[in-house]
Amino acid sequence: MKAEKTVKTINISDEDIPHEECGIIGIVAKDPSVHVAQTIFQGLMALQHRGQEAAGISIVDANKTIHTYKREGLVFEALTLDVLSKLWGNVGVGHVRYGTAGSGDILNAQPFHYETTQTPPFSLVFNGNITNYQLLKNQLMAKGRIFLTNGDTEVIANLMASNHLVTESWVENFEFTARLLDGAYSLILLTNEGDLYAYRSGNKPLCIGTTKMLNTELYIIASESCAITSLGGKVLRDVAPGEILHVHQDHFFHREKLLPVKKHHCIFEYVYFARGDSVIDGKSVHRTRERLGINIAREEKTKFENAIVVPVPDSGRSAALGYAVESKFQYDEGLMKNRYVFRSFIAPSQAERMNLVRMKLNAVESIVKGKEIILLDDSIVRGTTMTRIVRLLKDAGALKVHVRSSSPPIANPCFYGVDFPSHEELIYGRKESIAKSLEDAVELIRKEIGADTLQFLSIKGLVDAIGLPEEDLCLACLNGKYWFNHEKTKGYLIDGRI
Repeated sequence: MKAEKTVKTINISDEDIPHEECGIIGIVAKDPSVHVAQTIFQGLMALQHRGQEAAGISIVDANKTIHTYKREGLVFEALTLDVLSKLWGNVGVGHVRYGTAGSGDILNAQPFHYETTQTPPFSLVFNGNITNYQLLKNQLMAKGRIFLTNGDTEVIANLMASNHLVTESWVENFEFTARLLDGAYSLILLTNEGDLYAYRSGNKPLCIGTTKMLNTELYIIASESCAITSLGGKVLRDVAPGEILHVHQDHFFHREKLLPVKKHHCIFEYVYFARGDSVIDGKSVHRTRERLGINIAREEKTKFENAIVVPVPDSGRSAALGYAVESKFQYDEGLMKNRYVFRSFIAPSQAERMNLVRMKLNAVESIVKGKEIILLDDSIVRGTTMTRIVRLLKDAGALKVHVRSSSPPIANPCFYGVDFPSHEELIYGRKESIAKSLEDAVELIRKEIGADTLQFLSIKGLVDAIGLPEEDLCLACLNGKYWFNHEKTKGYLIDGRI
C-alpha cells in the first residue's frame, strides 16, 4: 500500500490555546490497611489534560502524619514508582497544575501543606482562581502572616489556619472561608485525622464516586468523572454548588452544609477543557461538543462545493463530527498530530510558557489537495496558531480554508482560572476596538488569519448545545458580564476571623 504524502510540518506553540488551572482528586479507602498512592496516581493520569506544569500528592499515614511530595512535570515524571512506594496510607489527595495565579516554580505546586504549633496539619488541593486573593493576602500580612509563595492557594490555607483559632469545626471553617473568597474554585482538604472535606463554589467542576480495590471500597472526589471511571468506578453525582462535603473511612459521603451559592458553570469546560468522556452536571462533554458543531452547521452562511470537514486535532474533533453529520459533508482527518512531541518542564515564566509546549501538525496532502476545507476548532484566542494552520493547509494544496469556531468570539479576559490573556492580546479584543461592528471585527480577524471565510458560533447556539439555563452559565469571557464583587469581602475583614 502506498503511503499517503504529507507536507510542511509546523511547530505550534501553546500560546493560542486556553489553559485552565489544575485538576484535583481525593481518595479514601474504607480498609485502613489499603494504600491509595498508586490509585491517586492513576486518577491524576486521567486528569493530566487539566495541568501539565507540575504534579503532587499528600498521604496521611497510620501515625497521623501527612507526607507531601510534588515536582514539576507530567504525572509519570513527577510521581515515580520510587516516590509512590514510600507513601503509605489509606487517605490522600493529588493535584496537577497549570498555573494562572502565582509563578510556575515548585513552591506554587500543590498539594499545599500547612502545619504550625497552633493549627493541626492539613494539605489542600485547589482548582480555580481567587479574584480577591491579593486583598486578602495584604490583610493577612498586616496581621503578621508570612507567605512563601505568590499564589492564591497559600492565602486559602492561611485563612483556614486563622479561622481554626476561632472554631475547631472544619465545616464552620469552610463556611467562614467561602464567605471571604471571591472567585471560582473547587477544593479538597486532607486532615491528619484521615478526613477529606471538599467544597465547590459553583464554577469549577467537582464530582464524587466509588470503586473497589482489594475487596474494599474507595470513596473518590475528583475534578472530572473520567478520573473515577478510569479507575473502574461508578460516578454518583456532581458536588452541588455551595456544598461542603465530608468523607471518612468510617462513613460514606456526607453533606455537611449547602451554602446559598449561585451557579456559574464555566462554558469552556464543555467547549475545551474537560476530557471528552467526562460528564459534568449531567451533560456529556463529547455529546455537547457534537451539538456545538451541529449548531454551527445550522447557522452556516456560506454555500460550499467539493468541501470536506476537517478538525483541528484533538480539540475540534467532536464539533467537526457534529458539523459533518448536520451538513452532510464528508468528514476527514486532514491534519495529523504527533503525540510524541514532549515539552521540557522547568519553572516557566509567562513568556517562557508560550514557547515550551510545541504541537507538531502535518497536513495530509492526499486528503486536502484540491478541496475546500471547513476547518473546525474549539476557539480562537490570539489567532497565531490558526494563522499557521490555515497556511499549512493551503501549502498542502487546499483550494480554500473556511474556519469555524465552536465557541463565540472570546472578547474579554477571564479572572476565574482560565488563562485567557488581556483584552489587548485577544485577537477579537484587538479587532473589536477598531471595528465598526461585530461583522467588521470578524472580517478583520479573517484577513489576519488568512481564511477564506470565518464564522463563530453564536452565544445562543452555545447555550442551546450545553443544555443548561443561560443564567446558570458563566459567559463573562464572551459578553463581559462578570459576577465577582470584591466589596462583599469587606464586611468580614474586621470580625476577627483573620
